[in-house]
Amino acid sequence: MTFPNDQMLTLAREVLETEAQAIQALKARIDGAFIEACERLYDCRGRIVVTGMGKSGHIGGKIAATLASTGSPAFFVHPGEASHGDLGMITADDVVLAISNSGSTEEILNIVPIIRRLEVPLIAMTGDAGSPLAGAADIHLDISVEREACPLNLAPTSSTTVTLALGDALAVTLLKIRGFTAEDFARSHPGGKLGRRLLLTVGDVMHRGDDVPRVRPGTPLTEALMEMTAKSLGCTTITDADHRLIGIYTDGDLRRTLDRQIDLHRLTIDSEMTSPCRSIGADALAVDALNLMERHKISALPVIDDDHRVVGALNMLDLLRAGVV
Repeated sequence: MTFPNDQMLTLAREVLETEAQAIQALKARIDGAFIEACERLYDCRGRIVVTGMGKSGHIGGKIAATLASTGSPAFFVHPGEASHGDLGMITADDVVLAISNSGSTEEILNIVPIIRRLEVPLIAMTGDAGSPLAGAADIHLDISVEREACPLNLAPTSSTTVTLALGDALAVTLLKIRGFTAEDFARSHPGGKLGRRLLLTVGDVMHRGDDVPRVRPGTPLTEALMEMTAKSLGCTTITDADHRLIGIYTDGDLRRTLDRQIDLHRLTIDSEMTSPCRSIGADALAVDALNLMERHKISALPVIDDDHRVVGALNMLDLLRAGVV
Protein backbone atom coordinates (compact mmCIF):
# COMPACT_ATOMS: atom_id res chain seq x y z
CA MET A 1 0.00 0.00 0.00
CA THR A 2 1.44 3.34 -1.08
CA PHE A 3 -1.00 5.70 0.60
CA PRO A 4 1.03 7.82 3.07
CA ASN A 5 0.52 7.01 6.74
CA ASP A 6 0.14 10.63 7.77
CA GLN A 7 -2.63 11.14 5.24
CA MET A 8 -4.46 8.08 6.55
CA LEU A 9 -4.35 9.49 10.07
CA THR A 10 -5.46 12.91 8.88
CA LEU A 11 -8.40 11.45 6.96
CA ALA A 12 -9.51 9.33 9.93
CA ARG A 13 -9.43 12.35 12.23
CA GLU A 14 -11.37 14.42 9.71
CA VAL A 15 -14.07 11.73 9.56
CA LEU A 16 -14.40 11.71 13.33
CA GLU A 17 -14.44 15.49 13.49
CA THR A 18 -17.12 15.75 10.79
CA GLU A 19 -19.33 13.20 12.53
CA ALA A 20 -18.77 14.83 15.94
CA GLN A 21 -19.82 18.20 14.50
CA ALA A 22 -22.95 16.58 13.03
CA ILE A 23 -23.94 15.23 16.44
CA GLN A 24 -23.23 18.60 18.05
CA ALA A 25 -25.53 20.24 15.50
CA LEU A 26 -28.20 17.64 16.30
CA LYS A 27 -28.26 18.76 19.94
CA ALA A 28 -29.74 22.11 18.95
CA ARG A 29 -32.64 20.32 17.22
CA ILE A 30 -33.72 18.33 20.30
CA ASP A 31 -36.94 20.22 20.90
CA GLY A 32 -40.66 19.80 21.36
CA ALA A 33 -40.89 17.23 18.56
CA PHE A 34 -38.49 15.00 20.50
CA ILE A 35 -40.63 15.34 23.63
CA GLU A 36 -43.75 14.49 21.66
CA ALA A 37 -42.04 11.46 20.13
CA CYS A 38 -41.02 10.21 23.56
CA GLU A 39 -44.58 10.64 24.82
CA ARG A 40 -46.01 8.69 21.89
CA LEU A 41 -43.46 5.90 22.33
CA TYR A 42 -43.99 5.77 26.09
CA ASP A 43 -47.77 5.59 25.69
CA CYS A 44 -47.52 2.84 23.07
CA ARG A 45 -49.66 -0.09 24.23
CA GLY A 46 -48.20 -2.42 21.61
CA ARG A 47 -44.72 -2.38 20.15
CA ILE A 48 -42.50 0.14 18.44
CA VAL A 49 -42.13 -0.93 14.82
CA VAL A 50 -38.93 0.43 13.26
CA THR A 51 -38.48 0.43 9.50
CA GLY A 52 -35.88 1.69 7.03
CA MET A 53 -34.12 0.75 3.79
CA GLY A 54 -30.44 0.23 3.09
CA LYS A 55 -28.08 1.83 5.60
CA SER A 56 -31.06 3.40 7.35
CA GLY A 57 -32.42 -0.12 7.76
CA HIS A 58 -29.21 -1.32 9.39
CA ILE A 59 -29.36 1.61 11.81
CA GLY A 60 -33.07 0.96 12.36
CA GLY A 61 -32.34 -2.62 13.34
CA LYS A 62 -29.90 -1.44 15.96
CA ILE A 63 -32.33 1.18 17.27
CA ALA A 64 -35.06 -1.45 17.57
CA ALA A 65 -32.67 -3.75 19.45
CA THR A 66 -31.64 -0.95 21.81
CA LEU A 67 -35.24 0.00 22.51
CA ALA A 68 -36.21 -3.62 23.19
CA SER A 69 -33.29 -4.21 25.55
CA THR A 70 -34.03 -1.07 27.56
CA GLY A 71 -37.68 -1.66 28.35
CA SER A 72 -39.48 -0.48 25.19
CA PRO A 73 -40.78 -3.50 23.22
CA ALA A 74 -39.68 -3.01 19.61
CA PHE A 75 -38.83 -4.90 16.44
CA PHE A 76 -37.61 -4.10 12.94
CA VAL A 77 -39.66 -4.57 9.78
CA HIS A 78 -38.03 -4.38 6.35
CA PRO A 79 -40.18 -2.01 4.27
CA GLY A 80 -39.71 -4.09 1.13
CA GLU A 81 -41.00 -7.20 2.88
CA ALA A 82 -43.78 -5.18 4.54
CA SER A 83 -45.55 -4.82 1.19
CA HIS A 84 -45.50 -8.60 0.80
CA GLY A 85 -47.13 -9.67 4.03
CA ASP A 86 -45.06 -8.31 6.91
CA LEU A 87 -47.47 -5.40 7.40
CA GLY A 88 -49.64 -7.96 9.14
CA MET A 89 -47.18 -7.72 12.03
CA ILE A 90 -48.30 -4.15 12.73
CA THR A 91 -51.34 -3.71 14.98
CA ALA A 92 -53.46 -0.71 15.91
CA ASP A 93 -51.72 -0.55 19.29
CA ASP A 94 -48.25 -0.04 17.77
CA VAL A 95 -46.22 3.02 16.85
CA VAL A 96 -44.16 3.10 13.63
CA LEU A 97 -40.74 4.76 13.57
CA ALA A 98 -39.74 5.19 9.92
CA ILE A 99 -36.18 6.19 8.98
CA SER A 100 -35.19 7.70 5.64
CA ASN A 101 -32.47 10.28 5.18
CA SER A 102 -34.03 11.56 1.95
CA GLY A 103 -37.59 11.18 3.23
CA SER A 104 -38.49 9.87 -0.24
CA THR A 105 -37.63 6.18 0.03
CA GLU A 106 -40.13 4.47 -2.26
CA GLU A 107 -40.49 1.27 -0.23
CA ILE A 108 -41.41 3.26 2.88
CA LEU A 109 -43.78 5.64 1.07
CA ASN A 110 -45.57 2.60 -0.40
CA ILE A 111 -46.60 1.40 3.06
CA VAL A 112 -47.48 4.81 4.55
CA PRO A 113 -51.13 4.68 3.30
CA ILE A 114 -51.64 1.32 5.03
CA ILE A 115 -50.10 2.68 8.24
CA ARG A 116 -52.43 5.68 8.06
CA ARG A 117 -55.43 3.40 7.41
CA LEU A 118 -54.58 1.48 10.59
CA GLU A 119 -54.45 4.84 12.42
CA VAL A 120 -51.07 3.88 13.79
CA PRO A 121 -48.97 6.87 14.93
CA LEU A 122 -46.10 7.50 12.53
CA ILE A 123 -42.83 9.07 13.66
CA ALA A 124 -40.44 9.90 10.84
CA MET A 125 -36.70 10.48 11.11
CA THR A 126 -35.55 12.22 7.93
CA GLY A 127 -32.95 14.67 6.74
CA ASP A 128 -35.50 16.73 4.80
CA ALA A 129 -38.38 18.40 6.65
CA GLY A 130 -40.07 19.07 3.30
CA SER A 131 -39.98 15.46 2.15
CA PRO A 132 -43.08 13.30 1.52
CA LEU A 133 -42.37 11.09 4.53
CA ALA A 134 -41.90 14.05 6.85
CA GLY A 135 -45.18 15.53 5.60
CA ALA A 136 -47.08 12.29 6.14
CA ALA A 137 -45.78 11.74 9.68
CA ASP A 138 -47.48 12.70 12.91
CA ILE A 139 -44.09 13.70 14.31
CA HIS A 140 -40.94 14.56 12.38
CA LEU A 141 -37.44 14.30 13.86
CA ASP A 142 -34.75 16.12 11.89
CA ILE A 143 -31.61 14.02 11.21
CA SER A 144 -30.14 16.32 8.55
CA VAL A 145 -26.38 16.82 8.32
CA GLU A 146 -24.35 19.52 6.64
CA ARG A 147 -22.21 16.96 4.85
CA GLU A 148 -21.30 13.31 4.94
CA ALA A 149 -17.91 12.33 6.34
CA CYS A 150 -17.24 10.54 3.07
CA PRO A 151 -14.81 12.67 0.97
CA LEU A 152 -17.21 12.24 -1.95
CA ASN A 153 -20.12 13.38 0.23
CA LEU A 154 -21.99 10.30 -0.97
CA ALA A 155 -21.65 7.32 1.39
CA PRO A 156 -24.00 7.52 4.38
CA THR A 157 -21.63 8.27 7.25
CA SER A 158 -22.46 11.41 9.21
CA SER A 159 -26.15 10.86 8.49
CA THR A 160 -26.18 7.30 9.83
CA THR A 161 -24.16 8.35 12.87
CA VAL A 162 -26.65 11.12 13.67
CA THR A 163 -29.57 8.73 13.17
CA LEU A 164 -28.03 6.19 15.51
CA ALA A 165 -27.31 8.87 18.11
CA LEU A 166 -30.89 10.14 17.97
CA GLY A 167 -32.17 6.59 18.35
CA ASP A 168 -29.98 6.17 21.42
CA ALA A 169 -31.33 9.44 22.80
CA LEU A 170 -34.88 8.16 22.41
CA ALA A 171 -34.09 4.79 24.00
CA VAL A 172 -32.20 6.24 26.96
CA THR A 173 -34.83 8.91 27.60
CA LEU A 174 -37.56 6.25 27.59
CA LEU A 175 -35.40 4.10 29.87
CA LYS A 176 -35.30 6.88 32.44
CA ILE A 177 -39.00 7.67 32.11
CA ARG A 178 -39.88 4.01 32.68
CA GLY A 179 -37.60 3.75 35.72
CA PHE A 180 -35.74 0.92 33.98
CA THR A 181 -33.00 -0.42 36.28
CA ALA A 182 -29.74 -2.32 35.91
CA GLU A 183 -31.58 -5.40 37.19
CA ASP A 184 -34.22 -4.98 34.47
CA PHE A 185 -31.43 -4.73 31.89
CA ALA A 186 -29.82 -7.89 33.27
CA ARG A 187 -33.10 -9.79 32.96
CA SER A 188 -33.11 -8.88 29.27
CA HIS A 189 -29.54 -10.19 28.95
CA PRO A 190 -29.40 -13.35 31.11
CA GLY A 191 -26.76 -14.94 28.90
CA GLY A 192 -24.36 -12.01 29.06
CA LYS A 193 -21.74 -11.22 31.65
CA LEU A 194 -23.74 -8.26 32.93
CA GLY A 195 -26.75 -10.49 33.45
CA ARG A 196 -24.72 -12.97 35.43
CA ARG A 197 -23.19 -10.25 37.54
CA LEU A 198 -26.54 -8.65 38.35
CA LEU A 199 -28.76 -11.72 38.69
CA LEU A 200 -26.60 -14.55 39.99
CA THR A 201 -26.71 -14.97 43.77
CA VAL A 202 -24.28 -16.59 46.14
CA GLY A 203 -26.85 -19.36 46.64
CA ASP A 204 -26.68 -20.13 42.90
CA VAL A 205 -22.95 -20.90 42.97
CA MET A 206 -22.11 -22.02 46.51
CA HIS A 207 -21.36 -25.57 47.68
CA ARG A 208 -23.98 -27.06 49.98
CA GLY A 209 -24.56 -29.89 52.43
CA ASP A 210 -21.80 -32.49 52.68
CA ASP A 211 -19.73 -30.58 50.12
CA VAL A 212 -19.12 -27.80 52.67
CA PRO A 213 -15.85 -28.30 54.59
CA ARG A 214 -16.38 -27.99 58.33
CA VAL A 215 -14.70 -29.14 61.54
CA ARG A 216 -15.37 -28.62 65.26
CA PRO A 217 -13.18 -26.64 67.64
CA GLY A 218 -10.43 -28.82 69.13
CA THR A 219 -9.99 -30.77 65.90
CA PRO A 220 -6.31 -31.64 65.27
CA LEU A 221 -4.91 -29.51 62.49
CA THR A 222 -3.97 -32.61 60.50
CA GLU A 223 -7.62 -33.73 60.47
CA ALA A 224 -8.70 -30.26 59.39
CA LEU A 225 -6.23 -30.47 56.50
CA MET A 226 -7.77 -33.80 55.47
CA GLU A 227 -11.21 -32.14 55.44
CA MET A 228 -9.83 -29.32 53.27
CA THR A 229 -8.34 -31.83 50.85
CA ALA A 230 -11.53 -33.89 50.65
CA LYS A 231 -13.77 -30.90 49.89
CA SER A 232 -11.31 -29.13 47.53
CA LEU A 233 -12.33 -25.58 48.37
CA GLY A 234 -8.98 -24.48 49.77
CA CYS A 235 -10.48 -23.93 53.21
CA THR A 236 -12.48 -25.37 56.03
CA THR A 237 -15.00 -23.68 58.27
CA ILE A 238 -14.93 -24.16 62.03
CA THR A 239 -18.42 -24.44 63.52
CA ASP A 240 -19.97 -25.19 66.89
CA ALA A 241 -22.44 -27.98 67.68
CA ASP A 242 -25.27 -25.95 66.13
CA HIS A 243 -23.25 -25.32 62.93
CA ARG A 244 -22.73 -21.66 63.79
CA LEU A 245 -19.63 -20.15 62.26
CA ILE A 246 -16.65 -19.69 64.57
CA GLY A 247 -13.81 -19.23 62.11
CA ILE A 248 -12.10 -20.34 58.92
CA TYR A 249 -8.78 -21.93 57.99
CA THR A 250 -7.49 -21.55 54.43
CA ASP A 251 -4.59 -22.58 52.23
CA GLY A 252 -3.06 -19.20 52.97
CA ASP A 253 -3.29 -19.89 56.71
CA LEU A 254 -1.54 -23.22 56.13
CA ARG A 255 1.37 -21.50 54.40
CA ARG A 256 1.69 -19.11 57.31
CA THR A 257 1.62 -22.03 59.75
CA LEU A 258 4.36 -23.81 57.81
CA ASP A 259 6.49 -20.66 57.81
CA ARG A 260 6.56 -20.86 61.60
CA GLN A 261 8.11 -24.35 61.34
CA ILE A 262 5.78 -25.83 63.95
CA ASP A 263 4.96 -29.54 64.15
CA LEU A 264 1.49 -29.74 62.60
CA HIS A 265 0.68 -32.86 64.61
CA ARG A 266 0.84 -30.87 67.85
CA LEU A 267 -1.64 -28.19 66.78
CA THR A 268 -5.41 -27.95 66.93
CA ILE A 269 -7.49 -25.86 64.56
CA ASP A 270 -8.35 -23.39 67.35
CA SER A 271 -4.89 -21.88 67.52
CA GLU A 272 -4.52 -21.44 63.75
CA MET A 273 -7.95 -20.44 62.48
CA THR A 274 -9.00 -16.90 61.59
CA SER A 275 -11.73 -15.87 64.01
CA PRO A 276 -13.88 -13.91 63.57
CA CYS A 277 -13.88 -14.20 59.78
CA ARG A 278 -15.59 -12.74 56.72
CA SER A 279 -18.84 -14.36 55.58
CA ILE A 280 -21.78 -13.65 53.32
CA GLY A 281 -25.46 -14.56 52.97
CA ALA A 282 -26.87 -16.89 50.30
CA ASP A 283 -29.21 -14.15 48.99
CA ALA A 284 -26.35 -11.74 48.29
CA LEU A 285 -25.31 -11.21 44.69
CA ALA A 286 -22.38 -13.31 43.56
CA VAL A 287 -20.69 -10.11 42.41
CA ASP A 288 -20.89 -8.81 45.99
CA ALA A 289 -19.03 -11.95 47.12
CA LEU A 290 -16.40 -11.22 44.46
CA ASN A 291 -16.03 -7.62 45.64
CA LEU A 292 -15.73 -8.73 49.27
CA MET A 293 -13.06 -11.29 48.43
CA GLU A 294 -11.07 -8.86 46.31
CA ARG A 295 -11.34 -6.06 48.87
CA HIS A 296 -10.02 -8.21 51.71
CA LYS A 297 -7.66 -10.31 49.56
CA ILE A 298 -9.27 -13.63 50.49
CA SER A 299 -10.01 -16.58 48.22
CA ALA A 300 -12.87 -18.32 50.02
CA LEU A 301 -16.04 -17.37 51.91
CA PRO A 302 -18.37 -19.21 54.28
CA VAL A 303 -22.06 -18.65 53.56
CA ILE A 304 -24.28 -18.19 56.61
CA ASP A 305 -27.98 -17.80 57.40
CA ASP A 306 -29.62 -15.24 59.68
CA ASP A 307 -28.67 -17.33 62.73
CA HIS A 308 -25.01 -17.38 61.70
CA ARG A 309 -25.22 -21.06 60.79
CA VAL A 310 -23.01 -22.22 57.92
CA VAL A 311 -25.18 -23.20 54.95
CA GLY A 312 -22.55 -23.16 52.23
CA ALA A 313 -19.13 -22.07 51.03
CA LEU A 314 -17.56 -20.81 47.84
CA ASN A 315 -14.20 -19.77 46.49
CA MET A 316 -12.87 -17.60 43.68
CA LEU A 317 -12.83 -20.55 41.27
CA ASP A 318 -16.59 -20.98 41.72
CA LEU A 319 -17.12 -17.35 40.72
CA LEU A 320 -14.79 -17.79 37.75
CA ARG A 321 -16.71 -20.85 36.55
CA ALA A 322 -19.99 -18.94 36.91
CA GLY A 323 -18.69 -16.12 34.70
CA VAL A 324 -18.87 -13.50 37.44
CA VAL A 325 -15.15 -12.73 37.33
